[in-house]
Amino acid sequence: MTTQRTAAEAELRQRIDMLVTGIHAKDIEGLSGLYARDVVSFDVEPPLQHVGVAAKMKNWAKVFTIFEEVSYEVRDLNLTVGDDLAFGRLFGRLSGILPDGTAIKGMWVRGTFCFQKVDGTWLIVHDQASVPFDITTGRGVTDLEP
Repeated sequence: MTTQRTAAEAELRQRIDMLVTGIHAKDIEGLSGLYARDVVSFDVEPPLQHVGVAAKMKNWAKVFTIFEEVSYEVRDLNLTVGDDLAFGRLFGRLSGILPDGTAIKGMWVRGTFCFQKVDGTWLIVHDQASVPFDITTGRGVTDLEP
């Protein structure tokens, strides 16, 4: 791997770390700076797609109202880096404490992030979170662990 690609991968890993930190801090402003204005998000809840940074932040704001404390865990992050496009795949788990004190351990999802270098900064232009489903029932399988 070239020195330039190694530096880009380190920067992308830092961006993912900033995402995790922003979720934990419930920092909508900080999180919005990680996404492109026209990001397209295929999240686990309806609708099929969320378009634009405002829609993505509305999704995060909803999470932050549900949880008193929230965290996001990343496992097995793998990055593929080009000159101005990159993608990462990982397993992620959102968990937290509800206002009544109930601890929610969350579920593991498969996550994909597509990044584009915009004016020298790597921004998320697409993300997707998904769970496998049982083809016989059509229901998501949410009890799997990496």
